[in-house]
Parts: sequence; C-alpha cells; structure tokens
Amino acid sequence: MLDAKFYDTLSRMRLQVNHKSSLNMSGSRKSIHKGISAEFSDFREYMPGDDLRRMDWNVYARLDKLYIREYMEEKEAVVSVLIDTSASMEYGEESKAELAKDLASIVGFLALNNMDRLVLYDMKDMGRGLSVSGGRSGFAKVWKWLSKLEFAGETDMLAAVKKMSYKGPGVTAVISDFWHPDMFGDDAETRPGNFGKMLQYLEYCKQRPVILHTLAAEELHVTLEGTLNLIDSETGSKLRLTMDDRTVDGYEKELHRLIGRMKKGCSAGRGAYILCDAGKDRNQLAFQDLRVIYDI
Repeated sequence: MLDAKFYDTLSRMRLQVNHKSSLNMSGSRKSIHKGISAEFSDFREYMPGDDLRRMDWNVYARLDKLYIREYMEEKEAVVSVLIDTSASMEYGEESKAELAKDLASIVGFLALNNMDRLVLYDMKDMGRGLSVSGGRSGFAKVWKWLSKLEFAGETDMLAAVKKMSYKGPGVTAVISDFWHPDMFGDDAETRPGNFGKMLQYLEYCKQRPVILHTLAAEELHVTLEGTLNLIDSETGSKLRLTMDDRTVDGYEKELHRLIGRMKKGCSAGRGAYILCDAGKDRNQLAFQDLRVIYDI
C-alpha cells in the first residue's frame, strides 16, 4: 500500500484534461460556460435582466453602449477509471492486480485532489461503478472499493467502455494487461481490433484516453526455460511450448510490435500510453513513468 508521504508528493500534480468541462458542478477546470470566477473571458452587449454589477462603465464612457464583462466559470471534470479484473491480472510474483489497484488509487487521488469527479469501474460489473467527488475527503471510499476487487474470469473491454456513462468531456484511464484475443487486429488501420475501436469510441465521446498497460516483470523479461505446458488462466486452454532462445526472441519482438501499435494509436487520439511494470518501484513508476499524464 502507498503511504502518506507518497500521496503528499502526488498532491502537487494534476491530470491533464484536453477538453473544457461542461458540467454544472463547481471544481477547478475551465468550463465552456460563462460564470463569475475571477478570470476574465470577454465582453458582450447588455441584455435586460443582466447583473448590473458586471457592467463595464469604462467601455460605456468610450462607446456610449452598455457592455457586460464575462468570466470563465470553474467546473469539475470527470475522470473515469476502468480496471480489468480478469484472471490474467493475478499473474506475477509482483502481481498485475496489485499494481492495477495502485494505479487506480494514483489516478483517483489526482482527480479528487483537484476537485474533479472520479468514477471507478470494474470491467466485469460496469453497472456498479463508484462515483466520488468533494475532494480528498472522499479518497477513503476509493481504497475501500479497490480493496474489494476480485480478479477472476474474463472481461470484454470494448463492451465495458461502451457501457460507461459519459456526462461530457473528460479523462478515461484504462488499466489492463490487454491480453485479450480480440484486442489487436491484423492491421492498425484497416483491421485495428478492439483496442483501436476502443480508442475511436473514447475520442468520439470526447475523452482523453490514458492507457496504463500493466504487465508483470516475468512478461517483460522472460526467464522460463525448457518444455512447458502453458495454461490460459481465463479460458483453461493449454499450449505445450519449448522455451528456447528462438521462442523467447519471437515473443519479445511481437510484444514490442504491439506496444508500438498501442503508442501510435494513443498519440493519434491525443491520448497517453504508459507501460507499467508490476515489479518496478512505485515511486519511480508514479513520478517518472507517469509524468506524461500530469500537469505539474
């Protein structure tokens, strides 16, 4: 579990949000609506019923016309976090499941610390997400919810994304190992697979996608040797494989190819891709690898 010193350092950062918020709750993001905050936006001609306290008398003295001063209104953004709770996430001496919960807590803390609304989703149970707002005081609810997550079975990631409740522009973080059969097609452009379709859908919904690609150290640096019976933790299917240099080299090349496709897809959609190693020190992961998603 991450300690108080960790979150104190994290409190100096905030998530990047590409789109202005359009919600009707107060927060710390600039809205597309006009309000009465301290930041000046524009002038417009006076209309009956306008607040006379916002009249600009200097402009009236110069132009002999009544103009109202408008200001940018502060609104909260919505930060959604989708967690892949399939069985494959339990893999690793330092499991991907534990890292997924730490990553969700990091994103969740950033959202609440900046007075944004946070919505957490278990991809296997999209109908019962946790919605939290009101600042850091709600963070205890986040850890309680995360501690109850169970990682088992399979998930349909594309279907899960489409079941989200979108209430305007915001950030959507997807935490997964992305080890799903339909995730990647033969070609990133003509047959993109569900990963490409997911990014397209998030862009359509005016979401900034943050892809937190969670892998175990054993998946990034294969040390298995000999002839092994590999069992899929989700489907139970078996594969007998000899882990020689050729096999390991082929796996690593394919993994790097997929990572390249994921990075390219995120860049095209104005999103962010971060490869997250479950075996890496959490401070290094949070304050170095994840810096790309922060406004510091």
